Amino acid sequence: MGFLDHHRIFLGLGANQGDRLNALHKAASELSPAVNVLRASLIYETEPWGYVDQPKFLNQVIEAETSLDPMQLLAYLKGIEQHMGRLPTFRYGPRVIDLDILFYEDQVIDNPFLQVPHPHLPERAFVLAPLVELSPDLLHPLLHKSMAQLLSEIDAGDVTPYGV
Repeated sequence: MGFLDHHRIFLGLGANQGDRLNALHKAASELSPAVNVLRASLIYETEPWGYVDQPKFLNQVIEAETSLDPMQLLAYLKGIEQHMGRLPTFRYGPRVIDLDILFYEDQVIDNPFLQVPHPHLPERAFVLAPLVELSPDLLHPLLHKSMAQLLSEIDAGDVTPYGV
């Protein structure tokens, strides 16, 4: 694999069942060898989004590179989720681990199985705060705003660094 085969990606990790911190660490370690982690944000504790009657989440964003194409990457991440014990549940429900493709280079992907950039990213402080930590000037390819700009437009009051 040459350098040109590698694509810069950002992944969102979240967990709110069981040992949340261990789940994030385990998921990050299981990304290899198909995904090479370059940097990881701090871990943030956040209130649940969507369905609120559930435990708080721990969230993190990872900057990485991969030679997988977007659909291969999605299948790879779903395999890690299943291996870690994630079971099908209702939308925005509790989960052992959640792995989302936030960005794949500056590509825009819109099909029934995958939307990149992640469609809810602009309204989710628990994703934007760690993204800003890693890459504040990263531009959203559809909105043409930086991650720092997007974060400044929403309330991030319930997103707090965990264990710091």
